[in-house]
Amino acid sequence: MQRTAAKTAFTNVLLNTLIANVTTSFLWFALTFWVYIETRSVLATGIIGGAYMLFIAFFAMIFGTIVDRHRKHTVMLLSSVISAAAFLVAGVLYLWQPEAALLDLGGPWFWLFALVILLVEEDKRANANGLVGTVQGLAFLVTSVFSGLSIGFLGMGWTLAIAIAAMALTFVHLLFIRIPEGTPEPDPTASSALDFRGSVKAIRLAPGLFALIIFSTFNNLIGGVYMALMDPYGLTLFDAQTWGFALAFASTGFLIGGGLVAKFGLGAKPMRTLLLIVMAMGLLGAVFMLREWWPLYVIGMWMYMALVPPAEAAEQTIIQKVVPFDRQGRVFGVAAAMEAAAAPVTAFLIAPIAEFLIIPYMRTPEGDRHWGWLLGEGEARGIALICLFAGLIMVVAGGLAFLTRSYRKLTDLYAHAPAQEAGEGEVDAIASPSLEAAPSGASAPIDPVSARGGRAGADGIEAPGDDRA
Repeated sequence: MQRTAAKTAFTNVLLNTLIANVTTSFLWFALTFWVYIETRSVLATGIIGGAYMLFIAFFAMIFGTIVDRHRKHTVMLLSSVISAAAFLVAGVLYLWQPEAALLDLGGPWFWLFALVILLVEEDKRANANGLVGTVQGLAFLVTSVFSGLSIGFLGMGWTLAIAIAAMALTFVHLLFIRIPEGTPEPDPTASSALDFRGSVKAIRLAPGLFALIIFSTFNNLIGGVYMALMDPYGLTLFDAQTWGFALAFASTGFLIGGGLVAKFGLGAKPMRTLLLIVMAMGLLGAVFMLREWWPLYVIGMWMYMALVPPAEAAEQTIIQKVVPFDRQGRVFGVAAAMEAAAAPVTAFLIAPIAEFLIIPYMRTPEGDRHWGWLLGEGEARGIALICLFAGLIMVVAGGLAFLTRSYRKLTDLYAHAPAQEAGEGEVDAIASPSLEAAPSGASAPIDPVSARGGRAGADGIEAPGDDRA
Protein backbone atom coordinates (compact mmCIF):
# COMPACT_ATOMS: atom_id res chain seq x y z
CA MET A 1 0.00 0.00 0.00
CA GLN A 2 2.81 2.40 0.91
CA ARG A 3 4.60 1.58 -2.34
CA THR A 4 1.42 2.29 -4.32
CA ALA A 5 0.98 5.62 -2.54
CA ALA A 6 4.58 6.53 -3.36
CA LYS A 7 4.05 5.74 -7.04
CA THR A 8 0.86 7.81 -7.13
CA ALA A 9 2.54 10.75 -5.42
CA PHE A 10 5.51 10.60 -7.76
CA THR A 11 3.24 10.53 -10.82
CA ASN A 12 1.34 13.57 -9.52
CA VAL A 13 4.56 15.45 -8.80
CA LEU A 14 5.84 14.60 -12.27
CA LEU A 15 2.63 15.91 -13.88
CA ASN A 16 2.75 19.07 -11.80
CA THR A 17 6.38 19.56 -12.78
CA LEU A 18 5.46 19.30 -16.45
CA ILE A 19 2.73 21.94 -16.19
CA ALA A 20 4.84 24.29 -14.06
CA ASN A 21 7.91 24.06 -16.29
CA VAL A 22 5.89 24.47 -19.49
CA THR A 23 4.29 27.59 -18.00
CA THR A 24 7.44 29.31 -16.72
CA SER A 25 9.47 28.43 -19.83
CA PHE A 26 6.55 29.42 -22.07
CA LEU A 27 6.51 32.96 -20.70
CA TRP A 28 10.30 33.31 -20.63
CA PHE A 29 10.57 32.20 -24.26
CA ALA A 30 7.67 34.45 -25.24
CA LEU A 31 9.25 37.49 -23.59
CA THR A 32 12.51 36.92 -25.48
CA PHE A 33 10.75 36.37 -28.81
CA TRP A 34 8.45 39.37 -28.33
CA VAL A 35 11.21 41.80 -27.36
CA TYR A 36 13.55 40.82 -30.21
CA ILE A 37 10.83 40.85 -32.88
CA GLU A 38 9.63 44.28 -31.78
CA THR A 39 13.04 45.89 -31.16
CA ARG A 40 15.56 43.82 -33.20
CA SER A 41 17.93 44.47 -30.31
CA VAL A 42 20.56 41.88 -29.40
CA LEU A 43 21.33 44.10 -26.42
CA ALA A 44 17.80 43.66 -25.04
CA THR A 45 17.72 39.86 -25.36
CA GLY A 46 21.21 39.59 -23.89
CA ILE A 47 20.25 41.64 -20.86
CA ILE A 48 17.02 39.66 -20.40
CA GLY A 49 18.95 36.37 -20.41
CA GLY A 50 21.62 37.78 -18.13
CA ALA A 51 19.06 39.12 -15.67
CA TYR A 52 17.33 35.72 -15.58
CA MET A 53 20.60 34.04 -14.64
CA LEU A 54 21.38 36.67 -12.02
CA PHE A 55 18.14 35.87 -10.23
CA ILE A 56 18.96 32.17 -10.33
CA ALA A 57 22.39 32.92 -8.85
CA PHE A 58 20.85 35.08 -6.12
CA PHE A 59 18.17 32.61 -5.07
CA ALA A 60 19.96 29.29 -5.68
CA MET A 61 21.72 29.02 -2.31
CA ILE A 62 18.63 30.20 -0.44
CA PHE A 63 16.40 27.63 -2.11
CA GLY A 64 19.04 24.93 -1.65
CA THR A 65 18.90 25.43 2.11
CA ILE A 66 15.09 25.65 2.08
CA VAL A 67 14.87 22.30 0.26
CA ASP A 68 17.16 20.70 2.86
CA ARG A 69 15.19 22.04 5.84
CA HIS A 70 11.51 21.95 4.89
CA ARG A 71 8.94 19.54 3.55
CA LYS A 72 9.15 19.37 -0.22
CA HIS A 73 5.38 19.76 -0.65
CA THR A 74 5.50 23.04 1.28
CA VAL A 75 8.37 24.32 -0.87
CA MET A 76 6.48 23.43 -4.05
CA LEU A 77 3.36 25.28 -2.85
CA LEU A 78 5.43 28.34 -2.01
CA SER A 79 7.05 28.25 -5.45
CA SER A 80 3.67 28.11 -7.18
CA VAL A 81 2.27 31.01 -5.13
CA ILE A 82 5.29 33.22 -5.89
CA SER A 83 5.11 32.35 -9.60
CA ALA A 84 1.39 33.09 -9.88
CA ALA A 85 1.80 36.40 -8.03
CA ALA A 86 4.66 37.49 -10.30
CA PHE A 87 2.68 36.65 -13.43
CA LEU A 88 -0.33 38.60 -12.12
CA VAL A 89 1.83 41.67 -11.53
CA ALA A 90 3.22 41.35 -15.07
CA GLY A 91 -0.34 41.14 -16.41
CA VAL A 92 -1.35 44.29 -14.56
CA LEU A 93 1.67 46.14 -15.95
CA TYR A 94 0.82 45.00 -19.47
CA LEU A 95 -2.76 46.27 -19.16
CA TRP A 96 -1.69 49.50 -17.48
CA GLN A 97 1.10 50.59 -19.84
CA PRO A 98 0.98 50.78 -23.66
CA GLU A 99 3.22 48.34 -25.56
CA ALA A 100 5.40 51.22 -26.78
CA ALA A 101 6.32 52.05 -23.17
CA LEU A 102 6.98 48.39 -22.30
CA LEU A 103 9.31 48.06 -25.32
CA ASP A 104 11.27 51.26 -24.64
CA LEU A 105 14.67 50.08 -23.43
CA GLY A 106 15.41 53.56 -22.14
CA GLY A 107 12.30 53.68 -19.97
CA PRO A 108 11.56 52.07 -16.60
CA TRP A 109 8.51 50.02 -17.65
CA PHE A 110 10.44 47.69 -19.94
CA TRP A 111 12.79 46.71 -17.14
CA LEU A 112 10.06 46.40 -14.52
CA PHE A 113 7.93 44.24 -16.82
CA ALA A 114 10.88 41.95 -17.69
CA LEU A 115 11.99 41.88 -14.05
CA VAL A 116 8.66 40.56 -12.80
CA ILE A 117 8.62 37.73 -15.37
CA LEU A 118 12.26 36.83 -14.78
CA LEU A 119 11.75 36.56 -11.01
CA VAL A 120 10.08 33.20 -11.63
CA GLU A 121 12.94 30.67 -11.72
CA GLU A 122 12.51 27.22 -13.24
CA ASP A 123 10.88 24.98 -10.61
CA LYS A 124 13.21 22.52 -8.86
CA ARG A 125 11.10 19.49 -8.02
CA ALA A 126 12.02 16.11 -6.56
CA ASN A 127 14.57 14.98 -9.09
CA ALA A 128 14.16 11.46 -10.35
CA ASN A 129 16.99 11.95 -12.80
CA GLY A 130 15.63 9.90 -15.66
CA LEU A 131 11.90 10.65 -15.74
CA VAL A 132 12.11 14.27 -14.67
CA GLY A 133 14.82 14.89 -17.26
CA THR A 134 12.49 13.45 -19.90
CA VAL A 135 9.62 15.61 -18.63
CA GLN A 136 11.83 18.69 -18.85
CA GLY A 137 12.75 17.78 -22.42
CA LEU A 138 9.06 17.41 -23.30
CA ALA A 139 8.33 20.72 -21.58
CA PHE A 140 11.00 22.45 -23.67
CA LEU A 141 9.55 20.94 -26.86
CA VAL A 142 5.99 22.03 -26.06
CA THR A 143 7.14 25.45 -24.87
CA SER A 144 9.13 26.14 -28.03
CA VAL A 145 6.14 25.56 -30.29
CA PHE A 146 3.49 27.31 -28.24
CA SER A 147 5.63 30.35 -27.35
CA GLY A 148 6.28 31.03 -31.04
CA LEU A 149 2.64 30.43 -32.01
CA SER A 150 1.32 32.50 -29.11
CA ILE A 151 3.51 35.53 -29.81
CA GLY A 152 2.99 35.19 -33.57
CA PHE A 153 -0.80 34.89 -33.51
CA LEU A 154 -2.04 36.13 -30.10
CA GLY A 155 0.49 38.68 -28.87
CA MET A 156 1.98 39.24 -25.44
CA GLY A 157 -1.30 40.03 -23.65
CA TRP A 158 -2.99 36.69 -24.28
CA THR A 159 0.33 34.94 -23.66
CA LEU A 160 0.37 36.41 -20.15
CA ALA A 161 -3.25 35.38 -19.59
CA ILE A 162 -2.46 31.77 -20.56
CA ALA A 163 0.55 31.69 -18.20
CA ILE A 164 -1.47 33.03 -15.26
CA ALA A 165 -4.23 30.46 -15.77
CA ALA A 166 -1.76 27.57 -16.08
CA MET A 167 0.15 28.58 -12.93
CA ALA A 168 -3.11 28.80 -10.98
CA LEU A 169 -3.89 25.28 -12.18
CA THR A 170 -0.57 23.94 -10.84
CA PHE A 171 -1.27 25.50 -7.44
CA VAL A 172 -4.74 23.95 -7.20
CA HIS A 173 -3.35 20.59 -8.32
CA LEU A 174 -0.65 20.74 -5.62
CA LEU A 175 -3.28 21.19 -2.92
CA PHE A 176 -4.58 17.68 -3.67
CA ILE A 177 -1.18 15.95 -3.78
CA ARG A 178 -0.08 14.04 -0.68
CA ILE A 179 3.62 13.22 -0.52
CA PRO A 180 4.73 10.54 1.98
CA GLU A 181 7.69 12.37 3.46
CA GLY A 182 9.11 12.82 6.91
CA THR A 183 10.00 16.06 8.61
CA PRO A 184 13.57 17.04 7.69
CA GLU A 185 15.95 17.05 10.63
CA PRO A 186 17.92 20.30 11.04
CA ASP A 187 21.67 20.09 10.61
CA PRO A 188 23.13 20.77 14.09
CA THR A 189 26.36 22.08 12.53
CA ALA A 190 24.60 24.70 10.39
CA SER A 191 25.48 28.17 11.63
CA SER A 192 22.71 30.14 9.89
CA ALA A 193 19.64 29.83 7.73
CA LEU A 194 21.74 30.22 4.61
CA ASP A 195 24.59 28.04 5.94
CA PHE A 196 27.16 29.23 3.43
CA ARG A 197 29.95 28.05 5.73
CA GLY A 198 28.55 24.52 5.87
CA SER A 199 28.23 24.43 2.09
CA VAL A 200 31.83 25.51 1.57
CA LYS A 201 33.00 22.99 4.15
CA ALA A 202 31.22 20.18 2.32
CA ILE A 203 32.85 21.24 -0.96
CA ARG A 204 36.32 21.44 0.59
CA LEU A 205 36.03 17.92 2.01
CA ALA A 206 35.95 16.57 -1.57
CA PRO A 207 39.35 17.22 -3.23
CA GLY A 208 38.86 18.56 -6.73
CA LEU A 209 35.15 19.37 -6.30
CA PHE A 210 35.80 23.09 -6.01
CA ALA A 211 37.85 22.90 -9.22
CA LEU A 212 34.92 21.18 -10.94
CA ILE A 213 32.61 24.02 -9.91
CA ILE A 214 35.18 26.60 -11.06
CA PHE A 215 35.48 24.82 -14.42
CA SER A 216 31.70 24.81 -14.84
CA THR A 217 31.66 28.48 -13.86
CA PHE A 218 34.23 29.28 -16.55
CA ASN A 219 32.28 27.18 -19.01
CA ASN A 220 29.23 29.27 -18.19
CA LEU A 221 31.16 32.42 -19.00
CA ILE A 222 31.42 31.05 -22.53
CA GLY A 223 27.85 29.75 -22.40
CA GLY A 224 26.64 33.30 -21.75
CA VAL A 225 27.58 34.08 -25.35
CA TYR A 226 25.14 31.49 -26.69
CA MET A 227 22.47 32.52 -24.20
CA ALA A 228 22.61 36.09 -25.50
CA LEU A 229 22.83 35.31 -29.23
CA MET A 230 21.03 32.06 -30.11
CA ASP A 231 17.51 33.53 -30.16
CA PRO A 232 18.45 36.63 -32.17
CA TYR A 233 20.23 34.41 -34.69
CA GLY A 234 17.25 32.05 -34.95
CA LEU A 235 14.80 34.94 -35.30
CA THR A 236 16.98 36.29 -38.11
CA LEU A 237 16.55 33.03 -40.02
CA PHE A 238 12.87 32.41 -39.15
CA ASP A 239 9.71 34.18 -38.09
CA ALA A 240 8.52 33.60 -34.50
CA GLN A 241 6.18 30.71 -35.37
CA THR A 242 8.74 28.82 -37.45
CA TRP A 243 11.51 29.48 -34.94
CA GLY A 244 9.31 27.92 -32.28
CA PHE A 245 8.96 24.75 -34.37
CA ALA A 246 12.70 24.73 -35.10
CA LEU A 247 13.44 24.92 -31.37
CA ALA A 248 10.92 22.14 -30.74
CA PHE A 249 12.71 19.87 -33.20
CA ALA A 250 16.09 20.73 -31.69
CA SER A 251 14.75 20.02 -28.20
CA THR A 252 14.10 16.39 -29.13
CA GLY A 253 17.85 16.13 -28.71
CA PHE A 254 17.18 16.39 -24.96
CA LEU A 255 15.04 13.28 -25.12
CA ILE A 256 17.62 11.35 -27.12
CA GLY A 257 20.51 12.49 -24.90
CA GLY A 258 18.59 11.75 -21.71
CA GLY A 259 17.48 8.38 -23.02
CA LEU A 260 21.04 7.39 -23.93
CA VAL A 261 22.29 8.33 -20.46
CA ALA A 262 19.44 6.43 -18.82
CA LYS A 263 20.24 3.40 -20.97
CA PHE A 264 24.04 3.37 -20.82
CA GLY A 265 24.96 5.59 -17.86
CA LEU A 266 28.00 7.89 -17.83
CA GLY A 267 30.76 5.32 -17.61
CA ALA A 268 33.13 4.64 -14.74
CA LYS A 269 34.64 8.16 -14.94
CA PRO A 270 31.88 10.78 -15.24
CA MET A 271 34.43 13.58 -14.88
CA ARG A 272 36.15 12.44 -18.07
CA THR A 273 32.75 12.13 -19.72
CA LEU A 274 31.88 15.69 -18.71
CA LEU A 275 35.08 17.16 -20.17
CA LEU A 276 34.70 15.28 -23.46
CA ILE A 277 31.09 16.47 -23.74
CA VAL A 278 32.09 20.08 -23.04
CA MET A 279 34.72 19.90 -25.81
CA ALA A 280 32.15 18.44 -28.22
CA MET A 281 29.66 21.19 -27.32
CA GLY A 282 32.33 23.81 -27.96
CA LEU A 283 33.11 22.33 -31.36
CA LEU A 284 29.44 22.29 -32.31
CA GLY A 285 28.98 25.86 -31.08
CA ALA A 286 31.88 26.96 -33.25
CA VAL A 287 30.63 25.43 -36.49
CA PHE A 288 26.81 25.49 -36.54
CA MET A 289 26.75 29.13 -37.68
CA LEU A 290 29.60 28.98 -40.20
CA ARG A 291 27.04 29.47 -42.94
CA GLU A 292 23.69 31.25 -42.70
CA TRP A 293 21.91 28.05 -43.64
CA TRP A 294 18.99 26.97 -41.48
CA PRO A 295 19.54 23.15 -41.75
CA LEU A 296 23.10 23.58 -40.44
CA TYR A 297 21.88 25.66 -37.50
CA VAL A 298 18.91 23.48 -36.55
CA ILE A 299 20.79 20.17 -36.83
CA GLY A 300 23.72 21.69 -34.94
CA MET A 301 21.36 22.82 -32.18
CA TRP A 302 19.82 19.35 -32.05
CA MET A 303 23.24 17.78 -31.52
CA TYR A 304 24.18 20.47 -28.98
CA MET A 305 21.01 19.88 -26.97
CA ALA A 306 21.52 16.11 -27.08
CA LEU A 307 24.76 16.72 -25.15
CA VAL A 308 23.14 18.88 -22.44
CA PRO A 309 21.53 16.01 -20.42
CA PRO A 310 24.76 13.99 -20.04
CA ALA A 311 26.71 17.16 -19.17
CA GLU A 312 24.16 18.10 -16.51
CA ALA A 313 23.93 14.53 -15.24
CA ALA A 314 27.70 14.08 -15.03
CA GLU A 315 28.21 16.96 -12.61
CA GLN A 316 25.16 15.97 -10.57
CA THR A 317 26.33 12.38 -10.35
CA ILE A 318 29.78 13.42 -9.14
CA ILE A 319 28.35 15.67 -6.43
CA GLN A 320 25.85 13.02 -5.36
CA LYS A 321 28.68 10.52 -4.91
CA VAL A 322 31.27 12.62 -3.08
CA VAL A 323 29.07 14.93 -0.93
CA PRO A 324 27.14 13.68 2.15
CA PHE A 325 23.44 13.39 1.36
CA ASP A 326 22.28 15.81 4.07
CA ARG A 327 24.45 18.59 2.56
CA GLN A 328 23.77 18.00 -1.11
CA GLY A 329 21.05 20.65 -1.34
CA ARG A 330 23.41 23.34 -0.07
CA VAL A 331 26.29 22.19 -2.27
CA PHE A 332 24.05 22.19 -5.33
CA GLY A 333 22.90 25.66 -4.28
CA VAL A 334 26.46 27.02 -4.04
CA ALA A 335 27.41 25.40 -7.35
CA ALA A 336 24.31 26.73 -9.08
CA ALA A 337 24.87 30.21 -7.65
CA MET A 338 28.49 30.38 -8.82
CA GLU A 339 27.78 28.92 -12.24
CA ALA A 340 24.63 30.94 -12.81
CA ALA A 341 26.44 34.15 -11.84
CA ALA A 342 29.01 33.59 -14.60
CA ALA A 343 26.71 33.60 -17.64
CA PRO A 344 25.24 37.09 -17.02
CA VAL A 345 28.74 38.56 -16.95
CA THR A 346 29.35 37.42 -20.52
CA ALA A 347 25.79 38.12 -21.64
CA PHE A 348 25.94 41.70 -20.36
CA LEU A 349 29.35 42.19 -21.99
CA ILE A 350 28.80 40.46 -25.31
CA ALA A 351 25.34 41.84 -26.10
CA PRO A 352 26.43 45.51 -26.45
CA ILE A 353 29.72 44.50 -28.09
CA ALA A 354 27.81 42.43 -30.64
CA GLU A 355 25.16 45.08 -31.34
CA PHE A 356 27.39 48.14 -31.57
CA LEU A 357 30.76 46.75 -32.77
CA ILE A 358 30.98 43.26 -34.23
CA ILE A 359 27.65 43.01 -36.11
CA PRO A 360 28.12 46.43 -37.80
CA TYR A 361 31.77 45.57 -38.57
CA MET A 362 30.82 42.32 -40.29
CA ARG A 363 28.41 44.24 -42.54
CA THR A 364 31.24 46.41 -43.89
CA PRO A 365 33.39 45.54 -46.92
CA GLU A 366 36.40 45.23 -44.60
CA GLY A 367 34.69 42.67 -42.39
CA ASP A 368 33.53 40.69 -45.40
CA ARG A 369 37.05 40.76 -46.86
CA HIS A 370 38.66 39.42 -43.69
CA TRP A 371 36.08 36.81 -42.67
CA GLY A 372 33.86 36.16 -45.68
CA TRP A 373 35.99 33.18 -46.77
CA LEU A 374 35.18 31.43 -43.50
CA LEU A 375 31.72 32.70 -42.56
CA GLY A 376 30.12 33.33 -45.95
CA GLU A 377 27.46 35.97 -46.46
CA GLY A 378 24.30 36.93 -44.57
CA GLU A 379 22.70 39.27 -42.06
CA ALA A 380 24.04 37.61 -38.91
CA ARG A 381 27.70 37.01 -39.73
CA GLY A 382 28.73 39.05 -36.69
CA ILE A 383 26.90 36.63 -34.38
CA ALA A 384 28.56 33.71 -36.20
CA LEU A 385 32.02 35.21 -35.64
CA ILE A 386 31.43 35.61 -31.91
CA CYS A 387 30.11 32.06 -31.51
CA LEU A 388 33.05 30.66 -33.51
CA PHE A 389 35.60 32.03 -31.06
CA ALA A 390 33.48 31.19 -28.02
CA GLY A 391 33.25 27.55 -29.11
CA LEU A 392 36.99 27.28 -29.75
CA ILE A 393 37.74 28.68 -26.27
CA MET A 394 35.44 26.03 -24.77
CA VAL A 395 37.29 23.26 -26.63
CA VAL A 396 40.69 24.49 -25.42
CA ALA A 397 39.46 24.85 -21.82
CA GLY A 398 38.09 21.30 -21.77
CA GLY A 399 41.35 19.92 -23.15
CA LEU A 400 43.49 21.77 -20.61
CA ALA A 401 41.30 20.54 -17.73
CA PHE A 402 42.44 16.96 -18.47
CA LEU A 403 45.98 17.99 -17.50
CA THR A 404 45.13 19.35 -14.04
CA ARG A 405 45.77 17.71 -10.68
CA SER A 406 42.17 18.44 -9.63
CA TYR A 407 40.86 16.27 -12.46
CA ARG A 408 42.97 13.32 -11.28
CA LYS A 409 42.02 13.83 -7.61
CA LEU A 410 38.31 14.08 -8.23
CA THR A 411 38.33 11.07 -10.55
CA ASP A 412 40.10 9.01 -7.87
CA LEU A 413 37.78 10.27 -5.12
CA TYR A 414 34.71 9.34 -7.15
CA ALA A 415 36.07 5.85 -7.79
CA HIS A 416 36.62 5.15 -4.08
CA ALA A 417 33.83 7.16 -2.39
CA PRO A 418 31.22 5.16 -0.42
CA ALA A 419 27.59 5.15 -1.52
CA GLN A 420 25.40 8.01 -0.26
CA GLU A 421 22.15 6.84 1.31
CA ALA A 422 19.06 9.05 1.31
CA GLY A 423 17.31 9.48 4.63
CA GLU A 424 14.28 7.25 5.17
CA GLY A 425 11.04 8.93 4.22
CA GLU A 426 12.65 11.54 2.03
CA VAL A 427 10.71 12.66 -1.01
CA ASP A 428 13.37 11.19 -3.26
CA ALA A 429 12.26 7.75 -2.16
CA ILE A 430 9.05 8.40 -4.05
CA ALA A 431 11.00 7.93 -7.22
CA SER A 432 12.50 4.59 -6.26
CA PRO A 433 10.00 2.42 -8.15
CA SER A 434 10.82 4.27 -11.34
CA LEU A 435 14.56 4.42 -10.84
CA GLU A 436 15.25 0.76 -10.26
CA ALA A 437 15.78 0.16 -13.96
CA ALA A 438 17.66 3.38 -14.65
CA PRO A 439 21.30 4.02 -13.81
CA SER A 440 22.27 7.17 -11.99
CA GLY A 441 23.28 9.94 -14.28
CA ALA A 442 20.05 9.80 -16.15
CA SER A 443 19.35 13.20 -17.47
CA ALA A 444 19.20 16.08 -15.06
CA PRO A 445 16.49 18.69 -15.46
CA ILE A 446 16.77 20.82 -18.54
CA ASP A 447 15.63 24.39 -18.88
CA PRO A 448 15.81 27.11 -21.51
CA VAL A 449 18.95 28.60 -20.03
CA SER A 450 20.83 25.32 -20.16
CA ALA A 451 19.61 24.83 -23.71
CA ARG A 452 21.12 28.14 -24.73
CA GLY A 453 24.44 27.37 -23.09
CA GLY A 454 23.70 29.35 -19.93
CA ARG A 455 24.39 26.58 -17.46
CA ALA A 456 26.56 23.49 -17.67
CA GLY A 457 25.88 21.70 -14.44
CA ALA A 458 24.41 21.63 -10.96
CA ASP A 459 21.01 22.32 -12.34
CA GLY A 460 19.10 20.52 -9.68
CA ILE A 461 19.07 21.90 -6.16
CA GLU A 462 17.89 18.62 -4.77
CA ALA A 463 19.00 15.34 -6.24
CA PRO A 464 18.54 11.65 -5.61
CA GLY A 465 21.04 9.85 -3.51
CA ASP A 466 21.70 7.06 -6.02
CA ASP A 467 25.37 7.22 -6.98
CA ARG A 468 25.89 4.50 -9.54
CA ALA A 469 27.66 5.61 -12.71
